[in-house]
Amino acid sequence: MDSEVVVQEDMEGSWTLLSWIASCLMVFGGALPYVPQYQDIQRSGSSEGFSTRVCLVLLIANILRIFFWIGKQFELTLLLQSVMMILTMFAMLHLCCTVQNTNRVSTRQHRLSDLDFRYFWKWSAFEDYLLFCFGFTVLCAVVTLLLLDSAVFVETLGSLAVMFEAMLGFPQLLQNFHNGSTKGMSVKMVLLWTAGDIFKTTYFVMNESPAQFWVCGSVQIIIDVAILLQVLFYSQDTRVKLG
Repeated sequence: MDSEVVVQEDMEGSWTLLSWIASCLMVFGGALPYVPQYQDIQRSGSSEGFSTRVCLVLLIANILRIFFWIGKQFELTLLLQSVMMILTMFAMLHLCCTVQNTNRVSTRQHRLSDLDFRYFWKWSAFEDYLLFCFGFTVLCAVVTLLLLDSAVFVETLGSLAVMFEAMLGFPQLLQNFHNGSTKGMSVKMVLLWTAGDIFKTTYFVMNESPAQFWVCGSVQIIIDVAILLQVLFYSQDTRVKLG
C-alpha cells in the first residue's frame, strides 16, 4: 500500500514538473522565433525582408488578450506570455526603426502626428509606435470598463484577440508574395513559429483552454506551412536559406 502511495506521489511530482516546464515554454517560447530574425537584421543592417506588420498584429492581439483575461480569468501562463510578446515586439520595432533611420537617404520623416494613412505603421520614430499602442490600450481599457459585465462583450474580446493572433504570419506571407522573394526573412524564425504553434495548440487542447485559443493555433499552423512553401517556391537553393 505504501509503495502505491510513493508511486502516486512520484507521478504527481513528475506531472507538476512537466507542467511547470510547459508553462515556462509557453511564456518565453513565443519570443524565441524572433531571436534569429533580430540577429539577421543586426547582421545585414536591413529590415526589408521582415514585415513590421507582424509586430502590429501581435501587439493588438496580446493587448486584447490581456483585457480578455480581465473579463475571463484563464491560465496565468497565457497572461504572462502576452506581456512577454508585447516586450518582444517593441524590441523588434526599436531595432527596425534604428536600422531604417541609419539607412535612410531622404530627410523626410513620417510621423504618427501627420495622420497620413499611407504611412500607417511605417513611421520613422519608435516613439510613435509606443504612442499608438498606448492610445489603443487606453481605448480598450475604457470600453472594457464600461462593458465588463457583458458576457457577450468578453467573449467577443477573446475572439478578436485570437483572430488577430491567428493572422500573425499573414503580413509576412503577403510581403513575401509582393517581393517575389523570401530574402531577408529568417527561415529559422518561421520554423520556430511552426514548432511553437504546434506545441501551444497541443497545450491549449490538453489544458482545456477556451476554444478560441486552439482554433487560433490551428490557423497559425496553416499559415506557417504556407510561408514555408513560399521558401521552397522562391528559393532555388533552400539549403542556403536554412543556413
